[in-house]
Amino acid sequence: MIRRQVVVAAAARDDLLAIYDHVLRNTSQATALAYVERIEAWLATFDVASERGTRRDDLRPSLRTIGFERRVTAAFVVSGERVVILRLFYAGQDWGAALRDG
Repeated sequence: MIRRQVVVAAAARDDLLAIYDHVLRNTSQATALAYVERIEAWLATFDVASERGTRRDDLRPSLRTIGFERRVTAAFVVSGERVVILRLFYAGQDWGAALRDG
């Protein structure tokens, strides 16, 4: 079994903060924090069986996407010993366009 280091890119960290803010506006601080913590715990599991999700080489070489709780799409690449979480898109954001545009 291959174990890889999971790296969350700065843009994905910014996305997590935006998701927190969005959930906070519609619920409570405890709910928003719990939701983001669930996302972070899920991302940590990418250290094993990293090559999951759907390949999206049409958008970017080696790109993969996978959903979380039907609300978040994670975009990531598996490269050697690392899994890099590039972006996290929430609730209907046009992630295809965002990834295609850079």
